[in-house]
Amino acid sequence: MRSYRDLRVWKEAMDLAVECYALTKGFPKEEIFGLTSQIRRAAASVPANIAEGYGRDSAGHYLNFLRTAQGSLKELETHLLLANRIDLVKTDVVERVLSKTEGIGKMLRALIRSIQRSSSPTAEARLPTAEAAGGRKK
Repeated sequence: MRSYRDLRVWKEAMDLAVECYALTKGFPKEEIFGLTSQIRRAAASVPANIAEGYGRDSAGHYLNFLRTAQGSLKELETHLLLANRIDLVKTDVVERVLSKTEGIGKMLRALIRSIQRSSSPTAEARLPTAEAAGGRKK
């Protein structure tokens, strides 16, 4: 794997962020500093933390950033559910986006487990392969 950009989880998280930006374009102006900002910030934080963790010098740091990405994902889900409850987003739209967040969450958990296994005292410390991180070998 040459880059975090080869990780399927990063690609999916980027697509989710783009979708969330588009979704919030229709929000009322009074939400620009409220849910619009919060949804966009949380959505952008997921791929950003995956990338930042990948660029760190140790598996421990990488894991911390991946866990932060997981937290941002849950924050995003909560903001989307709130937006639905106050009728800013239709239920079917929120359910579709939440399905994507669930898939990304599963990929993050798999990547975390892979890194934990590869950095255990009995294993050689190395970053996971693209395949283990939800990507494909080239």
